[in-house]
Amino acid sequence: MKITVVLLFTISLVISVKIDGNYSSFELSPPESKLRFAMLDDVRLLANGLLQLGHGLKDFAVKTKKQMDDIFQKLNIFDQSFYELLQQTNEIKEEEKQLRKTTSRLQANNEEIKNLSLELNSKIKVLSQERIQLQTKVGGLEEKLTKLFKIQSEIKQHEEIVPLQNFGEKQDDSLRYLFKVVQAQCAQLDKQQQQIQALEEKLNNTGFQDDLQISFPLKTDEAMNTQANATTTTQEYKGNATDCTWIYNRGERSNGIYSIKPNRSKAFKVYCEMKTGSPWTVIQNRVDGSLDFNQTWESYIDGFGNLDGEFWLGLHKIHSIVDQADYILRVELEDWKANKRYIEYSLVMGGPETDYAVHVAKITGNILNALPEQKKVKFSTKDHGNNTEGKAICPEIYSGGWWHNECEETNLNGIYIKPSSKGKLERGRRGLYWKPHKGRSHLLKATKLMLHPTEFENFE
Repeated sequence: MKITVVLLFTISLVISVKIDGNYSSFELSPPESKLRFAMLDDVRLLANGLLQLGHGLKDFAVKTKKQMDDIFQKLNIFDQSFYELLQQTNEIKEEEKQLRKTTSRLQANNEEIKNLSLELNSKIKVLSQERIQLQTKVGGLEEKLTKLFKIQSEIKQHEEIVPLQNFGEKQDDSLRYLFKVVQAQCAQLDKQQQQIQALEEKLNNTGFQDDLQISFPLKTDEAMNTQANATTTTQEYKGNATDCTWIYNRGERSNGIYSIKPNRSKAFKVYCEMKTGSPWTVIQNRVDGSLDFNQTWESYIDGFGNLDGEFWLGLHKIHSIVDQADYILRVELEDWKANKRYIEYSLVMGGPETDYAVHVAKITGNILNALPEQKKVKFSTKDHGNNTEGKAICPEIYSGGWWHNECEETNLNGIYIKPSSKGKLERGRRGLYWKPHKGRSHLLKATKLMLHPTEFENFE
């Protein structure tokens, strides 16, 4: 602004000088050269003034532009801040709506809780009243019991009645025993009669020998009181026998082959060992090495061998039995010196989707444990599964399918090899043995794996 004022002042001064020069020209007549130089000076002065004015205007325009740019930036920032505030306001409104909805729900829930509490209080009152009534009834019963005890004590004081009561109880016991014996004999006679009738009917039919080979073992009075010898016949039932315990609970006491049909499974034959008071379903038996246990995965699923001798029942059949209830696995072992040992485990077994993995825990026994406890171990064969921690294929090395956790562990399906004359296994040959986690290994001559439910007396 100052530059502009100076320029205006300079221009007015030049104009006034020119006017003064014009007026003085009437009075005096200066020389033409002076007039020309005066005009040039004026023009130069005017040009310099205009030049400075241009520079000043340029600087002013630049400053004004910068100020306008700053104003526009501030306006943009203000617009962004305003937009963000608007969004936050909308979010706050939405949250407020949700809070209102939540508040209404909480209020409804509070009402429901109040109603429930009122109902509970009423029920508690009813229960307290019933409790008082029960207490009064119990008190009355206690009084009656005390009276009965007094009466019984008075009766026991009579010396003549006590011997008679003892004699009567003995007679009752003997009669009950005789009645049970007669019932068992009658049931056995009825069963044998039915068996004879069934055999006669089948003998009358043509092609009976090709259809089915079934015979029923006869029992004598001595066999009813002692453990029966093993048979090679198959016993069939009209009902669905779930395992050997079911058959035992129906009165059978003979070892032998029976047909069972577990839940959700087809019927198949098993060997039942009817131990005194504890029946077992045999799932594996090895006695002389006559059967090769180095079989494929499919063979181990379906089972192989002969139920009269050495056999493996089959993973699918074993799982169908174990899947019905809680079962115990019993392992019976015999070494080459005729020493016999056993061990029992609680058993949980998975299905085919788990490769029939088992989880065992020792219950009792007279030999150290040799199976992996507290962990699931899958079943593997030479053509299926690679389940060991060291990733070695144990079935190929040890010649038999088993629940392998690590190689060189116990494998009761391993190759059957007789020891040397000294009773030891030859170096480099892996045989059938039991190897506890601690202690020495036991070379085995015979093995047997069996199952029965934990509550076999009530198992139906």
